[in-house]
Amino acid sequence: MMRKLKVYEMGRLSVEEYHEAEKFPMVVVLDSVRSMYNVGSVFRTCDAFRLAGICLCGISATPPHPEIHKTALGAEDSVAWKHFEHTEDAVFWLRSQGYRIYAVEQCEGSIAMQDFRVEEGVRYALIFGNEVKGVSQSVVDMCDGCIEIPQFGTKHSMNVSVTAGIAIWSIVAQSLPASPHAR
Repeated sequence: MMRKLKVYEMGRLSVEEYHEAEKFPMVVVLDSVRSMYNVGSVFRTCDAFRLAGICLCGISATPPHPEIHKTALGAEDSVAWKHFEHTEDAVFWLRSQGYRIYAVEQCEGSIAMQDFRVEEGVRYALIFGNEVKGVSQSVVDMCDGCIEIPQFGTKHSMNVSVTAGIAIWSIVAQSLPASPHAR
């Protein structure tokens, strides 16, 4: 029989412990994401996987804001973030910090998510785009490549926070040790 764990049984970090803990070497970049709920959701996902940070660019809202907090649930206090007026400036900054930069976008020559392989010792930045226009072409042009999540239905896109969750998990999972519970 399975029993759901109580919150106090999960051994979660405090915000202070989170700040001190080693981070997964990945930064998320939001390229003019309109919805503050999407911004908050991405903060929460970045916290869950202990990412190095978030770059909020263009019209993407920044904390503190009640609509971000509603979905971030405090992750906006744990995850490091920077704001850039232009996403291109974030790309220049990340490149100067040694990041390899990928847009998560449908592009000619993109790498299917299931085929993308993490290289040990490499720091990654993933760029996610506006809910209507996606990642701007000028930003795509600056990237080291594009990663695409295959889709099989009638729609050509997914919600940006869902896309971020899938892509972040797919990359972080490659660095996890095999589960002792795997069969």
